[in-house]
Amino acid sequence: MMDYIILDIEFNGRKFASDLPMEVIEIGAVRLNSSLQHIDEFSSLIKPVYFSNLNSFIKKKTGIPQEGIDQADGFRKVITDFSDWLNRSQSVLLVTWGGEDLKRIVFDTRMHKLDDTYWMAANYFDLLKGYLRHTNVTNDVSVEAALLELSITNEGSAHRALDDARMTAEIFRAIFNELDFERIQQYKDVYSNAKERRLVKNAVRDMSVKKYVHDWDFLVEHYLKDKVALTDPRKLVELQTYFASEVTKLRESAIKATG
Repeated sequence: MMDYIILDIEFNGRKFASDLPMEVIEIGAVRLNSSLQHIDEFSSLIKPVYFSNLNSFIKKKTGIPQEGIDQADGFRKVITDFSDWLNRSQSVLLVTWGGEDLKRIVFDTRMHKLDDTYWMAANYFDLLKGYLRHTNVTNDVSVEAALLELSITNEGSAHRALDDARMTAEIFRAIFNELDFERIQQYKDVYSNAKERRLVKNAVRDMSVKKYVHDWDFLVEHYLKDKVALTDPRKLVELQTYFASEVTKLRESAIKATG
């Protein structure tokens, strides 16, 4: 039988002011059985390696006490405990609000030189995207805003992992029958960012409007030059693939419109 693991993490670091990695500092999860009954929970703080002191923004946002972090186990111990907890189920589907939670677990697993096989193969469902499809909107929304829109009473403390997982579980249960589980996915490494992909997408559209040939080298020269670094061959291949996909979608759309 399938259990649903509603997962949330909190992390610490200085994303734009340091080359050191962001680190997971808290994992919270709720286990729902196949009948969507809340049957178990997991919660643990994690002592970080690079930033032993919580930065002021994270302290204010989460309310996590410095003493709790100081006394917490390290990532290796906590991720082992969490894996053992997950394995109490015969089969699980991880449910996250966006893609950041699983990404951070993968990154920290690698940082601690642990095997990432389990996490790379884990099936997960992005409930944020599911919610956006359900409401037919395009702008990201917070868990708290979704609860408000669904008229669900918010009883937790936002930005603590377990409370966020509990709140996300309520959203999951509320719209479960409307979700498209054909969209279950697995984590994939991504080398470009959303802004870079958006530049490519907009360039493809602009080239179409101006009746330019959809040529990759032309796009690089006229739309990406001095805006996107293409020195990483993995990013280059990824953006070329994305470019080809956008061109195909545009052509298929044009065929439908004329058909």
